[in-house]
Order: sequence, then structure tokens, then C-alpha cells
Amino acid sequence: RNHADIYILSGIFSLLFSYYCLPGPIVFMLSWIVLYSIGYLFVSSKYQKKWIITITIMAFAISMLFSFLSEMVLKDASLILGIILVLIFILLGIVFDMIGVAVTSADDKPIISMNAKKVKGSNIAVKFIKNSDRVSSICNDVVGDICGIVSGTAGVAVATSIASKFDINLFIVSLLVTATIAALTIGGKAMGKGVAIKNSTKIITMSSKVLSIFEK
Repeated sequence: RNHADIYILSGIFSLLFSYYCLPGPIVFMLSWIVLYSIGYLFVSSKYQKKWIITITIMAFAISMLFSFLSEMVLKDASLILGIILVLIFILLGIVFDMIGVAVTSADDKPIISMNAKKVKGSNIAVKFIKNSDRVSSICNDVVGDICGIVSGTAGVAVATSIASKFDINLFIVSLLVTATIAALTIGGKAMGKGVAIKNSTKIITMSSKVLSIFEK
């Protein structure tokens, strides 16, 4: 899923209120949480409701962290650094989206076989497969979407910098920057999904090996 509605609605909320009521990052985080929390009303399972509450709190914490870091970096950053930061968040969102897709589409037999041979990180890969729904939610719906939202927030700062430096209308620049970020994010994820489905086992294995570095 590309969650284009979240990017568009969050972008609209930010453009409408960031300059008049609340700082952009707060608007983005609140709109994201509201949009996802609405789903809670349509879920009947206690297990699912508990997971929605957990993932919403997790999303809020990660959003705060990412927004804080981007604000600190962009505070006195140059235009080039701001653009690089936006591209990093876009790329990070695409990578995590690919991991989420790979986990849900992977065949568990090669993973189990590697685990039997004690291949490094294969035990983590098995856990990924067994908890594919949660891993997918974290990668796609938490990290992936938050990266999209934060990149949009950083894009507002980049747009302000461009408008100030080149004396261009801020509203027009903001629209162009937001549209470019949305296009790169959605297009990148669409392309990444095809790659993730075809190379699901490799992606899970690589991710597991990276995580195994931090495993005690």
C-alpha cells in the first residue's frame, strides 16, 4: 500500500495550519495519529485493538524523535543539507516499505532451511516470518509512513529556504516541493514493492544479518 491519502491529507493540514496555528511537525504527527486511530473504531478484536494502541503510541514516539532530529539538523542547515536530509528520509521510507512487503510475501521454507544450518541472522529471519503482520505494520505503517511525513515536514523548511534565497513566492515553492516529495515517495515505493516481492528472501536475510550485529 502507498498510503497516498496520508501524505496528501497531512500535507494539506500542514500547509493550512503550519504558518498560522501550530508548527509543521506537530500538525503532521497529529494528523497521522488521528487518521490511523480512526481505524480503531472499526476493529472488534481485543487483540487487534491492543495492537492498534501499541502501534499508535510507538508511532507517536518515533514521530517525535524523527521530527526533533530533523528540526535540530535543519535549524541552521544549508539548502543542500536540507535537500539531502529530505532524500534520506524518502529513501529510508522506501527501504522499510520494501522490508515490510518482503516479510509478507516471502516463502518460509528457505528461511527455515537457513536457520537449520545455523546461518547468521537466520533466527531473526524466522521471527520476522512468524510475526509478519506485526513486522509489516511497523515497517510500512510506522517507520515508512513517518519517514514520508517527516520528509514532508523537512520539505517545508527546504521550500522556505528556496523561497527566501531566490525571492520566489513561498506558497508556490511549497506546493512544488510537497508534490515532488510525494511523487518520489509513492513512485519509489511502487517500484520497491516489485523488487521486494521478487527478492523477498534476500531482503529478509540481509535485514536479519544487519540486526544480528546488535543481538547479544
